[in-house]
Amino acid sequence: MELAKIRNLSDEELGHQEKTDAEQLFRLRFQVALGQNDGVKKLRQLRKEIAQIKTVARERELGIHGESRDVKAVAPVAESKPEKAAVPEPASEAKTPRKAAPKTAAKTKTAKAKETGK
Repeated sequence: MELAKIRNLSDEELGHQEKTDAEQLFRLRFQVALGQNDGVKKLRQLRKEIAQIKTVARERELGIHGESRDVKAVAPVAESKPEKAAVPEPASEAKTPRKAAPKTAAKTKTAKAKETGK
């Protein structure tokens, strides 16, 4: 099913379509596990369709992408306080990049052997 068709479904139809797709996916997984079916493409398609249905339902719940037909009341969005302008740090307090840690005086056996010529 295409995304445009999914968006045109009502909330009840979305729920029903999600349940039927989930049942179909469940049965198909069993068939694949038993070796009766090699439906990898169908599995992917069903998972994708279920995800699209859930996404559209959540968008409607949040009022993001269009309005749902069966929404009774949407919770009001809390007003956010205006943010203060960011104050730049003075140059003297600005963070400087870290330097690499100095190497320790301990040397490995191979480094010592090279120095002594052994």
